[in-house]
Amino acid sequence: MPGAGNEGRPFDKLRANGVSSLALATGSTIGILGGGQLGRMMAVAALQLGYRAIGYAPEGDNVAADACAGFITAEWDDAEALAQFAQTCDVVTWEFENVPVAAVKALPADLLACPVKALEIAQDRLREKDFAASLGGQPAPYAQVETEADFAEALVRIGTPGILKTARDGYDGKGQWRVRSALEASGIRFPGVACVYEGFVTYETEFSVILVRGRDGDIRFWDSTANLHEGGMLARSILPAGALVEAQVPAARALAAKVADALGYVGVLTLEFFATREGPVFNEMAPRVHNSGHWTIEGAATSQFENHIRAICGLPLGGTATRFEAIEMRNIVGEEALEAHRILAEPGEPHLHLYGKREAREGRKMGHVTRVGHIIP
Repeated sequence: MPGAGNEGRPFDKLRANGVSSLALATGSTIGILGGGQLGRMMAVAALQLGYRAIGYAPEGDNVAADACAGFITAEWDDAEALAQFAQTCDVVTWEFENVPVAAVKALPADLLACPVKALEIAQDRLREKDFAASLGGQPAPYAQVETEADFAEALVRIGTPGILKTARDGYDGKGQWRVRSALEASGIRFPGVACVYEGFVTYETEFSVILVRGRDGDIRFWDSTANLHEGGMLARSILPAGALVEAQVPAARALAAKVADALGYVGVLTLEFFATREGPVFNEMAPRVHNSGHWTIEGAATSQFENHIRAICGLPLGGTATRFEAIEMRNIVGEEALEAHRILAEPGEPHLHLYGKREAREGRKMGHVTRVGHIIP
């Protein structure tokens, strides 16, 4: 039952559209595991809705702290610090999918907005693909690779080109090795950890399905963007996404809804797909707000960040309709951020978001800019 794990927490009865539900009381504290830009934008949304945010992350450039009422800087295995964090929170969420599961399990279960199973699956690429396939999704051809012998066998069975990925801890192109031929494969030094080998998929573009699921099981979707990557990292997200993507969105949404329901998920969930001539091919899932959804801040009736806070706090979900005929979100990476304010003078009504990161190193997401077209009448 929605909210059943939150007895004793400050959840009040809220009546909206004739439906009674449990809602976190105004002034309550939302705990955010992680200190990056996603946590920062969630904290801003929490403030807007009358909540305060407390962050938790190890030492680092924790830009979320700028928007939080408090921030605990400690290691993920610091039991005393985690206990202190738990005592300050009324509900806990996370801002990236690689928060150690052990740290999350160290918190009281009734604090967690979403089951930890979502993290356990998302942190293991093999388990993630098996899970999606069990629900009817179509991943690229893949094989479990534990040894060099497994790798050689996978190359024979799946062929080349392909990509070898560590099963855990990879993101934004990290922990990945492209394999264009058997000869090239022979030059790859096996990393010595569990991996997945995937065959390449011929696709037109990549796209994402972003949904929000409330405590009552209500699911709403934002429009799907076409996502353009550079160096394994998202560079731009564009709406409209094109006819091919739009034709494949219903099937992709059906899988995403099955995933959310199977997990008992609460909050924003993202699934990424390849748009192929044979239909949508599942790539990966992210149990969190997502870079390809940043356009929703200006471009949707309710942003992904606000709806995530609404969902975990038991509030009615906001509308997800797109407000403009055309939208482009572009990441600002590395030293471009040093002169990013110049973007504000450019045509196209740019909306600039800088994350407050101190070091503008190569390949690091420093902010994003969103441009919107004509308002949809």
